[in-house]
This record gives sequence, C-alpha cells and structure tokens, in this order.
Amino acid sequence: MREGVGRILVIDDAATPAETEFERFVDAIMGIAFFITAVFAAKRMTWTRQQGGAETTVVTAFYSLILLTSVLRAIFFLIPATVWVPSYVPVAVFAWDPDYPSWIGAALSEFVLMSGSLALFSIFILILVYWADILKKYFHPASRRSIPMVTFLGLVALLVVLELINTGCFLFGLYTTEGMILFNSVMLAVVSIICVCEITIFSHRFRTVLKTLGAINQVSTDSQVKRIRWITVTGNLFFFTRAFLETVLCIYLVLWWKDERTVARTFTHFWWDTYVMTKSFSEITILSLMLYILQSRFAGAAVAATRPSPAEYVSVPNAEPEKGTSLDV
Repeated sequence: MREGVGRILVIDDAATPAETEFERFVDAIMGIAFFITAVFAAKRMTWTRQQGGAETTVVTAFYSLILLTSVLRAIFFLIPATVWVPSYVPVAVFAWDPDYPSWIGAALSEFVLMSGSLALFSIFILILVYWADILKKYFHPASRRSIPMVTFLGLVALLVVLELINTGCFLFGLYTTEGMILFNSVMLAVVSIICVCEITIFSHRFRTVLKTLGAINQVSTDSQVKRIRWITVTGNLFFFTRAFLETVLCIYLVLWWKDERTVARTFTHFWWDTYVMTKSFSEITILSLMLYILQSRFAGAAVAATRPSPAEYVSVPNAEPEKGTSLDV
C-alpha cells in the first residue's frame, strides 16, 4: 500500500507545478497582512499590561491569542511553500516514507497551519466561557460556578489532545497526510458549528441582561450591546464560512477516497487556491475586527468617568460582576 502511494506521488509531483506566480503573490500578501496584525496585537497587549486594572489578565489573554494566531499564520505564508514540500497543493504521503523525505515538511506545514487555527478558535472559546460564567451568575446566582480560565484551558487542552492524537496516528502510519487534513477538517467543522450555536444563544441572553441592568441603574448600555452585536455578527459569519469550507473539503476528501483510495487529485491548484484565499481572508477580517472591538472597549473607558458612580446605582442582589470579569466586553 505504501509503495503504491509512493509511486503515485512521484507521478503527481512530476506533473504538478511546485508553486505558481499567483500563489507566491497571494502568500506574500497574506503573510504581510498577518504580520501587520501581529504587530498591532503586540502593541495593544503591551499597552494593556501597562494600564493595570481588574480586567487586564483577560484582555491580555485576548491580545495574546490574536498575536499567536497572526505569528503562526505569518510564518506559514512568508516561508515559501516549496520549503515545506515540493508541491504547493497537499499530497498524500506516509510518515517515514524513504521515497518521499519531504513528508516531514508536509507534517510540519499541517501542524503550523492547525496550531494557528486552534489559536484563532481559542479567542472565541474564551469569549464564550466568560459569557457563560457571567450569565450563569445572573440567571443562577445560587449555583456553583467553575473558574472561567480553568474551563477555557480545559477546552483548549481537549482540542490540543485531539490534534496530538491526529499527529500520532500519522506518525504510526495509520493514514497519510491526507488523513491528517481530513481529521482537522472534521474537527474544525464541528467546533465551528458549536460556536455558531453558542454565540447566538449567549449573545441574545447577554443583551437581555445588559438592557435590564441599564434600565435598573438608569444608565445607557448601548455601547456594550453594540459590541456584543458586532461580536455575534462577525463571529457567526466567520464560523459559518469556516464550517462551510471545512464541510465541503470533508465531502470531497471522502468521495475521492471512496473512488480512488487517494485524494491527491482533489487538490488542484485552482481548488486549493480558492480554499486558502477564502479561509485566510476570513481570518484576517475577524482578527482585525476583534482588534477594533477590543480597542473601542478601552477607548470607551474614558467615558466611564462621566457615568454615575456605583454608589448611585440600585443594588442588584447576587448580581455584581466579579473582579476580573465584566459585562462590557
């Protein structure tokens, strides 16, 4: 079986251009865009740490995840594709294949790509964890709650473990690099669908709580509600797009594997370029919007000084946000 795949790969590599000029151009543009995003995230993170305050840890975590995502994506795009593997489009190859030593580059390329995806998804997982914690406090004040950051780290650790299992299956020869891609596509599609559902449900409840507290305390919560709405719309658009892309990719992979016992032919330059550009553009967009939303969060902090002091508010029993959390996302 491995020898057969190896022979197919030699033929495919000889017939397939390594990387087109258009692909080099797109990679350079995407790499520069992610690098610029990383610079902005690093500057904002440094500024946030200097400000101090109860919410510094949480906001710094957001900027750190944006920075990590941008750096990993910049590395992936700015390093020429031919450094990773001879072909720009993915190819099917087993680990430890003596006829295809570039399997190491193929595995590393997929690992860097997936690590960036996990970092990006972690941004919204962190948002959802804190939203769930605050909503639980308001709707079920007497119930016991876990520490949000511990819950977040547990969920991220679960995704990391799944990715390590995927890598282990590849290294032990259970499937080729195409199996790694299929595994990652299924996982990201499922997580995307879950995020769409959770963001929709939580954001609706969150806006209800904000409006209620605003009415009780006679203060405007329009800015907070607007930010929640921005996060909801942009997040759902991103995850819906990602779920659609990954689902289509999974279907093509399964159908080609069923007929050909390999999916190497699926990844034509046109098909793969379309997939990469759509996915990367959506990632750049969501990272930029998250930076904008977080920046507007702190820009609005100056206005907070003009709001009534907490002593003037009507007391809401068992409903005050804890230190380190806030309804003002």
